[in-house]
Amino acid sequence: MTDTANVLVIDDDNSIRWVLTEALEDEGFTVTAAANADDARRLIRDHPFSVVLSDIRMPGDDGLVLLKELKQSHQEIPVIIMTAHSDLESAVNAYEYGAFDYLPKPFDVDQAIELVSRAAHVHKDADAPGNELEAPEMPTIIGEAPAMQEVFRAIGRLSRSNISVLINGASGTGKELVARALHQHSRRSTGPFVALNMAAIPKDLIESELFGHEKGAFTGASQRYLGRFEQADGGTLFLDEIGDMPLETQTRLLRVLSEGAFYRVGGTQAIRANVRVVAATHQDLSELVKRGSFREDLFHRINVIRIQLPTLKERITDIPLLAKQFLSEAAKELETEPKQLSREAEQQLMQYEWPGNVRQLENVCRWLMVMSSGREIMAADLPSEVKSMTTPESSNLPVNQNWQSALKQKLVQQVESGDQQALENIQEEFEKILIELALTISDGHKQDAAKLLGWGRNTITRKQKKYQTQ
Repeated sequence: MTDTANVLVIDDDNSIRWVLTEALEDEGFTVTAAANADDARRLIRDHPFSVVLSDIRMPGDDGLVLLKELKQSHQEIPVIIMTAHSDLESAVNAYEYGAFDYLPKPFDVDQAIELVSRAAHVHKDADAPGNELEAPEMPTIIGEAPAMQEVFRAIGRLSRSNISVLINGASGTGKELVARALHQHSRRSTGPFVALNMAAIPKDLIESELFGHEKGAFTGASQRYLGRFEQADGGTLFLDEIGDMPLETQTRLLRVLSEGAFYRVGGTQAIRANVRVVAATHQDLSELVKRGSFREDLFHRINVIRIQLPTLKERITDIPLLAKQFLSEAAKELETEPKQLSREAEQQLMQYEWPGNVRQLENVCRWLMVMSSGREIMAADLPSEVKSMTTPESSNLPVNQNWQSALKQKLVQQVESGDQQALENIQEEFEKILIELALTISDGHKQDAAKLLGWGRNTITRKQKKYQTQ
């Protein structure tokens, strides 16, 4: 280590604390030790740490509870979780909760030193000048299609608001990415972003996950648990697939949204939480209200502002941009150079229906990074389902034929068949489409729309008048 890194070791076993302290100090680290989560909290509050190394099983709050708190209050600190070989569930949970890595017990001291060194370098790189904008490794939303510009515009307009938002969109369209963007661009961006998928939680555990529980509230409740509302205090709570929330939980959620307070399961003390709720669903909530499976008053409470996400088919022009991004991300994971799509492969991707939307495209790009040979991805390299299922309009075109050559061929056929107005008509149709698109992107401002098209303002006004009279 060229610079001293401060490491906090948390373990109730004195011998483990001693071994780690001695080994890490021999490598140049400054080490502080704590026997439990409460001592660790006090130390973290008063001292800066580059790395935290914590056991899971300890008296009082366990290491996972502490990990959750650190990921909310000190997201920049890498946390290494120590766990027993047989405790697979804890290891999986550690990664899900944001652990940098986990160290199985009994551990090899050299392995512990290597992990801490790696974590310290990650922390140092995150704090380095010029890296401030790169610190949060969070997926970003990209897209140039008009439908996505509307989404971006909505996020921008909501940036200074604390209002509830409902995100509608099919599976795989990126609802959580939009929720994260709403959080990142809000006044709550320094607070936690906490997500909970209603469809992934057993119904009998949803209230405990949302509102927490007291020790002894039910069988298996061996300690107090802070629910997602408390975890998200001062930040944003994202409730995904809210249409799957049970009616009794909807009643409690409505009360929290109305009163700003709730009770933990088994608790008697009201708890206040300053939380912005962003909900999402792929279902039609108004239809669920009619069927009696979703409360109408809750629907109106969360449906103040609605953002409708387009399917990938509705933003087909974004596919090359998205594919390039996903190929680059997959290359980083594989520690190799990103591959490039050939024009034929790109056209084939744009002809596919994409029932799984953006998530499916991401998975296809990961597959291509692993399975395709060579640096350039050819149409023949694409998965069989993409090659075999194209849109009806494009299925009769050769794979290597782009839309420009197809249009040229069609126009030649029309002119040769005697249609002398074919070129003039197609020019008018193109101009109508371009004008409509430019006005959509510029939010109806003619001056800005004209700039996008490279025209003068009078030109766009004249052409609008021309086409409206035809």
